[in-house]
Amino acid sequence: MEPETRAFQPPAMAEESGMFMVPQTVGSVLCCKCGIPMIPNAANMCVKCLRSEIDITEGLQKHAIIVHCPECETYLQPPKTRIKAQLESKELLTFCVKRLKNLNQVRLIHAEFIWTEPHSKRIKVKLRIQKEVLNGAILEQAYIVEFVQQEHMCESCSRVQANPDQWVACVQLRQHVPHRRTFFYLEQLILRHDAAAHAIKIKQMDQGIDFFFAKRSHGLKFVDFIGKVTPTRSRDDKQLVSHDTKSNNYNYKFTFSVEICPICREDLVCLPSKVSVSLGNLGPLVICTKVSNSIALLDPFTLRHCFLDAGQYWRSSFKALLSSKQLVEYIVLDVEIVSSEVNVGGSKYALADAQVARVSDFGKNDTIFNIRTHLGHLLNPGDHALGYDLYAANSNDMELEKYRGFVLPEAILIKKSYEEKRQRKRGKPRSWKLKSLNMEVDDSKGRVDPGKMNSEYEVFLRDLEENPEMRFNISLYRNKEYQPSEMASITDGDDLPTVPLEELVADLDLSEEEDGDDSMKE
Repeated sequence: MEPETRAFQPPAMAEESGMFMVPQTVGSVLCCKCGIPMIPNAANMCVKCLRSEIDITEGLQKHAIIVHCPECETYLQPPKTRIKAQLESKELLTFCVKRLKNLNQVRLIHAEFIWTEPHSKRIKVKLRIQKEVLNGAILEQAYIVEFVQQEHMCESCSRVQANPDQWVACVQLRQHVPHRRTFFYLEQLILRHDAAAHAIKIKQMDQGIDFFFAKRSHGLKFVDFIGKVTPTRSRDDKQLVSHDTKSNNYNYKFTFSVEICPICREDLVCLPSKVSVSLGNLGPLVICTKVSNSIALLDPFTLRHCFLDAGQYWRSSFKALLSSKQLVEYIVLDVEIVSSEVNVGGSKYALADAQVARVSDFGKNDTIFNIRTHLGHLLNPGDHALGYDLYAANSNDMELEKYRGFVLPEAILIKKSYEEKRQRKRGKPRSWKLKSLNMEVDDSKGRVDPGKMNSEYEVFLRDLEENPEMRFNISLYRNKEYQPSEMASITDGDDLPTVPLEELVADLDLSEEEDGDDSMKE
């Protein structure tokens, strides 16, 4: 007879089939020290006796000293490295664990902070480790390491405290225009990217801002940042401060002069003939619609556009024919669309023929201008618009005179005006605020006019409300003092541009909780 074969059945299936199963029991032995029953292990001792016999934390550090700078909130990683970390952060926990010696002899399982008073200058970390002991048994144990925080200012902070004017690198930002709107926008970009974090002092000058740094590398990094957000050209110089003949060490002060392109957004530009030909006979009258690391130019009569980078501009630099300070308010009498709405460089435009009249002429004369504008998608009869009055302007531009036979338009509209509707909201707070740099004002020459500064800043805030593209790279914070009312929303109308609440960042009380250096402005 052939032997009968039977397939193996798992215990669960055997129980379901009703087969008899022998229960499996785990054997136990007596501890060789205290004699209590226990599960067998390689040492034949219970956990309590094993811990009483062997301490795996022996030889490990339980106390350590870390050096902290109270000014810049950094910790010293010997010999000279500085690490910036907040209390109970992952960076600080990693820094504390790496400061312990002989920790490579055990296996680290877990590490966590134990809460201490912030002013106690003590940081406690609870560590859980494992180590192989007698005959291959693995023992796990937890212990607490106490770090004593010693306050000692770093070299750069102590130098600043001893002499605040002791700087190594100075970056001088300048723009030769009659307004400061570029610096208001540049200030928000610097805050957004924290580009001036290493600046020891910031000083507001007549036509720009000076940034002082304790290291030359910090100044170079800041110059590179400015060159990425605006068309600039720069030159640097150095001055010998001291010289040690024995060690052959030289101490210099470095100065970086950075000039920002004088062409600003909404400026009317007459392109030089060489530049116009290189751009495909663009213009010659064009409008600057955007300034970043390149200049965006738009022909308001054909909707052709192009971009000039910093190198192209400075090779054949030119100035604005008319700037935003010379804008005149017009009223739109009639609009006739010429072409459909198109997308040019990320913005929408539509050519239209319009009849406009200067607001200042009402009641004095009947002068009406028939012009072509690129704002046909925005303007309706009865609207107000801001533009350049070329009919009454006295322009002494040499480049414009070279274009013989070119007929100047009577007016060029730049943007829609909401001044009449803003009169209803005059004096009411905005729902958002901006953060500002802590700058010293240089009033040695007596040229600072607070009234002019406030009016220019108000124009900058209005530009932010009207242009979503400008708000893309800056942070706007919610104003806690703002209380919207239903009656105000009805009387103000829906046509007035505002900042949506979705774009606002929650006010983190930066001026109170962090360092008090930065302030918030409406």
